[in-house]
Amino acid sequence: MLKNTIALVALYATTTLAVQSLVIEGSNFVNSNTGNRYQIVGVAYQPGGEAGYKPQSGVDALSNGTVCLRDAALMQRLGVNAIRVYNVSPDINHDECASIFNAVGIYMLLDVNSPFSGESINRGDPSSSYTSSYLNRTFAVVEAFKNYPNTLLFFAGNEVINDVSSGKVIPPYMRAVTRDLKNYIAKHSKRVIPVGYSAADVRDNLLDSWNYLQCSTTGDASDPSRVDLFALNSYSWCGDANFQTSSYDRLISDFKNTSVPIFFSEYGCNKPSPRIFTEVPVLYGPLMTPVMSGGLVYEYSQEKSDYGLVTINTDGSVQLRADFDALQGQYNKLNVTALQGVKAENTSVVPPRCASNLITTDFYNNFTIPSLPSRAQELIDNGIKTSNSGKLVPVTTTKVTLGVQSSSGAPMDLSITVLADDQSNTPSGQTPVTSPTGTTPSSSPTPTKKSGASNVKVASCALLGVGFLAAVLL
Repeated sequence: MLKNTIALVALYATTTLAVQSLVIEGSNFVNSNTGNRYQIVGVAYQPGGEAGYKPQSGVDALSNGTVCLRDAALMQRLGVNAIRVYNVSPDINHDECASIFNAVGIYMLLDVNSPFSGESINRGDPSSSYTSSYLNRTFAVVEAFKNYPNTLLFFAGNEVINDVSSGKVIPPYMRAVTRDLKNYIAKHSKRVIPVGYSAADVRDNLLDSWNYLQCSTTGDASDPSRVDLFALNSYSWCGDANFQTSSYDRLISDFKNTSVPIFFSEYGCNKPSPRIFTEVPVLYGPLMTPVMSGGLVYEYSQEKSDYGLVTINTDGSVQLRADFDALQGQYNKLNVTALQGVKAENTSVVPPRCASNLITTDFYNNFTIPSLPSRAQELIDNGIKTSNSGKLVPVTTTKVTLGVQSSSGAPMDLSITVLADDQSNTPSGQTPVTSPTGTTPSSSPTPTKKSGASNVKVASCALLGVGFLAAVLL
């Protein structure tokens, strides 16, 4: 009996906890366990920018567990529950980073394309780039990430339709890539993983992009070429704007009848600087949450474009910027229960049937989309050949070893807090560390209704459970 009990203790100690995989119901992300609507509170995450993507050297944003642990600890403190990663290599092992972000309750939104030739749709000549080789690459990204429960969704494209001319040729290819990804996922993934599009906030064709991509040729949600979600990169709220001057009111009016979740795949105008993020309480307040499902701030690391929340130094150390403090302060004001604890509504919205009268500008309005390239159906039927199918692994290290400083230079002693099973990260209500003190601030979030337990608490609960079971067996 003792031997069996010890084995059971070991089983609990090595169990990998997981977030609840979200589902889409109508115009909502929904926690399928609670039925509550889920709001994305996220950041764009691509350290080093495009130059930081070096697959030939085994490097992308999710390839280094030590770096991911550092950033996950800061993001957990910040209060985000999602990251968007633009460039990932399907040939790199991401188990450690994906498991770390899963452990702290952070979902991943992943682009399937890359900046390299042949790994995205060419907006100038889409037919030449829509090939079986290209699809093989996008399917490989699916294979690499499909088994992580915190893989929230895949973006089939990002700002591929970005002006009037691209709006005349690109739309059918975006529906085709969406169809192909969804068909591949349906055949080779154990769960449905949504596929969507990230649009440029170009007023000339934003609504037509949304209408073209969300409509259904079958009259219901079964059409695989229809996106599961629609996101936009919006920078219209700058400084101390408001709901009207930022044109957020127009967005809500335009998208009020959406049949798919709508959210900001990027937001956070950087003029003036430092940013004050006064859009946060509005985005997550009663004016917008009935329509919008949150958003992701651009961006985590300071790059040439000057949008960073933190500065990453060449030695791997990090210093927070004033923008981090301001954003954390705004997040800390949010009502987490109202944000994530409300039952989903509009869960059975019928999508509009595709028809040319949905299109109001000089935009592509034919809903016949390209057929699969040669040999692509074989890839979908049989799956692609890959040895890199990701899986969660135990997170055995919680303490950050890389140096981290507050915005004023105070050293920060950081660790991640592993959340209990089925939990996601939320703003913790901590006061940002903005001035040096004689003590080293702790990184552990203040417990909230959605917060989980630390490694010690999880282990303790497991042991208690084992002890109870052992007592029953004895």
